[in-house]
Amino acid sequence: MTEKKDSAFKRWTEKHAEIWKFLKFSMAGGGSSAVEFIVHMVLLSTCFKALTEVAVENKTLNMIGIESKGYLFAYLISTTVGYLIAFILNRKVTFKADSNPTISMILYFIMVVFTILANGWIGSAMTAFAQSHNFTGGIADAIIKVIGMAIPTLWTYPLNRFVIHRKKKTVTETESQDEE
Repeated sequence: MTEKKDSAFKRWTEKHAEIWKFLKFSMAGGGSSAVEFIVHMVLLSTCFKALTEVAVENKTLNMIGIESKGYLFAYLISTTVGYLIAFILNRKVTFKADSNPTISMILYFIMVVFTILANGWIGSAMTAFAQSHNFTGGIADAIIKVIGMAIPTLWTYPLNRFVIHRKKKTVTETESQDEE
């Protein structure tokens, strides 16, 4: 009975390969975000607790919610850990990439910096819009956060899938495309 379930699942993943890649991408992102969150909270409440009272006066950092040195250091470390986990999982498990890892890391770094800045701007804009329409507190804040977290998927999935974590074409794939 287990073999039938396994083979049915395998058939489904083969038939819906792109959907399966997106689901694996989403699971890698969710898992790495959970680790990032835990690392951030632990660092903020232990190592950098004393620095949470030291203000950061930088408009760009303040725009993305970084207002203290403690938060800045916890953010930098936890975000690096989270994005590294996502990079490795997506490269090895989700997309099984075999392209040049150095180029992939550089492209990924550029995407991450853009995503952090864009997410900060999007979050600020959505929060300001919600506040101007009295849509604040509890559930409203959660909805805004979820939407803000989902929007970057519009560019992160295609960039990861088709640019950053590419697979080299095999000789037979190239030949079959030439025949068409």
